[in-house]
This record gives sequence, C-alpha cells and structure tokens, in this order.
Amino acid sequence: MATGEAGPGSVRSGSQPRKRLEETMRSRLGRECVYVPSCRFGLYAALRHWCPPGGRVLMSPVNDDVIFFVVLAAGLRPVQAPLNPSDASIDIDAVPEETWGSLSAVLTTNLYGNPDPAPGLRARCDALGIPLFEDAAHAIGSEVGGRPVGAWGDASVFSLSKHVGAKAGGILAVADPGLREALEKACDDLLLPRRATAEVAYAVRPYAEAAVRGLRLRSAAWATMRMLGLTEREGIRMPLRPDELARAVASAPDLDAHDSWVRVDMHDYRLRGGRFRLRRIGHGLDRLDGVLAGCRAGTELLLSTRWARPEAWEGARSRSPDTAQPLFRVPLLVADRDAAARALARRGIVVGYLYDPPLDDYAGAAFTDPSPSPEGARWFARHALPVDPLRARAAVAALEESGIRPAEAPEGLVPSGG
Repeated sequence: MATGEAGPGSVRSGSQPRKRLEETMRSRLGRECVYVPSCRFGLYAALRHWCPPGGRVLMSPVNDDVIFFVVLAAGLRPVQAPLNPSDASIDIDAVPEETWGSLSAVLTTNLYGNPDPAPGLRARCDALGIPLFEDAAHAIGSEVGGRPVGAWGDASVFSLSKHVGAKAGGILAVADPGLREALEKACDDLLLPRRATAEVAYAVRPYAEAAVRGLRLRSAAWATMRMLGLTEREGIRMPLRPDELARAVASAPDLDAHDSWVRVDMHDYRLRGGRFRLRRIGHGLDRLDGVLAGCRAGTELLLSTRWARPEAWEGARSRSPDTAQPLFRVPLLVADRDAAARALARRGIVVGYLYDPPLDDYAGAAFTDPSPSPEGARWFARHALPVDPLRARAAVAALEESGIRPAEAPEGLVPSGG
C-alpha cells in the first residue's frame, strides 16, 4: 500500500462516526486530526489560532475565492504570490525578500492535487519563525518530498467533498499533538447548531442529483435555480460587493460578517453534522483508495496528451518518475478554453473548479497585495482546463474530435528557477 494511504480495516468499525473519520485520517497522515464540517471552516480556525489580526499571509492568486474571503474573515491581509505558469505552484524564488520579511504565515493551495513546493516553503517558514498552512482540499492522496501533502505544515486542512465524494466534511490536521484539544474546542465554539432540514437535504441530495443526470435535466435544473435566485455565481468568481466587503473587513476577525461570501456553494459549512452525514462520509472514505487508483490512471493518460506540458509536471509525479499523483483535476493547457469546455459538455463532462481571473485582478489592491509578477498566474488561469481524471478517456476523445489546440506559452514566461 502506498505511503499516505490506508485501508478501511485500519479503524475499528464500532467506533463513533466522528472519531472514526479522525482516526482514519490520522493513520494516513501520521498526525492528530480534528473533524470539521468543511475545509474552509477548518482553515478559518487554524488561521485564528496561529495568526495575529492584521498579519499578512502569502497565498496563490489562482485559488478559490472562498479561501480568499476566509483569510479576510480571519482578520488577515492576503499577499498574492508569483506562480509557476505551467502548474500554478508557488514560485519561491520569485517572491521578493522584502515580502518574505513582512509575512505572518504562508498558505499553500496544492491546486488540483499538484503539490506546492512544501519542503522549500517549510524551510523558509522555519527560518522566519512563521507557520505554514497547507490547503490540501484537492490533494488528499498527493505526496511531496516523500511525505503526504498535509504532513509539512503546522496545520493542514482537507476536504472530504472532493476525492471522497461525500459533498460534506473536512479534516484539520496539526503537527503538534498537544494543540489538538485546544483546536477542537475552538472549532466547537464556532460551530452552529445542527438543523434537521439541512440533514434531510443532505440525505436526499444524491438521489435528486441522480434523477437529474438520468433524465438529462441539467440545463433545466440550472435555469430553474437561476430563475428562483438560488445560484450565487453567474460567472467563475462570485460578486465581490466591495462596499459591503470593506465594512466586513473593518470588523474582522469576524466570521459572521463575512458569512455571505464564505458560505457560497456550501451553506452548511459550519453546521454540526448528524450521524447520518458522518456515516455517509465514512463510507466514502472507506472507498478512497479505489478512487485514488482511478485518479492516478487517468492522470497518467491526461499527462501523456499534447495539451499537457510534461516537462513542467515534476510535482505531478509521486514516488517514481513513472507514477502519477492522484490529481483531483488535471489542468490541460488549451488555446481556447471556452471551445474546449463546450466540446467536453457535449460528452456530458462538466468543467468546474476554474479560478479566473487571479485573485489580485479580481479583488484589487484595496483587499490584497498584488503579485509582483502576475503574468504567470494570468496565463495559467486563462488557459487551464481542469479535467476529471476519472473521465480521462472520454475527455481525450472529445478534445481530439473537436480539434482543440494546446496553449502556447508566451516567450520568456518561465518559472524563476527554470
């Protein structure tokens, strides 16, 4: 069995559902874990524990806007990092020295499961005496430097909505086992009471989604949701609402003031989970190793295509040059992403997890320090086509049939270390 993976038999079946989830993830990571209702909630708790209000956090501009608002809610100033344009990992050497000296923390993204350079970031943070946080929402099975992603930071957060497929739940893992109890209490203090309606909605959601897929009603369902005002995004990014956001930032740290941004796409992100929800998440976690194996195979296939840039994907290779990471999505780099997305849609493959424009272009200098070298992030955000590796063969066929061309990187747009 691969490093960072553990079978379902590693946990006693009679243990309580929440403890069972925590023990399973502890066996994978080798560190103490706290179950949380969502990755974003766990990250907020970690930022509040380690970072003083007003601190500055280095992060990737090609990232979910929800994470950006979590950083603001914690009373911190996002600082956008320069990125490797081929895979959107943080380009350590391109971060100015004066920026390093101003930071209170570093937050990785591990975009689509491709690891950020955690060993180098760990060394930098140690030298500066600041914490490293790992957002491992996309990277539950990925490795870097011989360790699982999530085993480098002072704290790391995982989503159980992604590879696990539970559409709920998260894990906050900590390097110092002595902090577990304090962090668990901090999370409990922030949680909202369980709602019966939320549990019922969670229970029936898979059946409703299956019915929509079976009847091919996706378009009608989205149109109805838009008509009823139930969608929160018309485009890739949610509306910024700068005047309201400025008032919220002035009151930070305050999760309640930022709730309308942080809750987007997951309104129960801070609700206590019921036993049914926890058991369903546990069943998904039991099947995780099979999902990761499928993701590895699909990642290998997609990285062999003309839309990938294999020479830039050292991070996407795990234990040996011939073994791929089990990426959550494989970002192929295409000349015309809209055309490529339409080609996939004709095969029933939905393109999601797009992060365009980068956060500094989206939010502006009023709410974040812009990247000193924004071109790499802009190019990647514009050309990345995140493909589900579990649909790899169908995706490759669709792109080939439609004549989708690979993106051509502008001359001179290379990582600083390259």
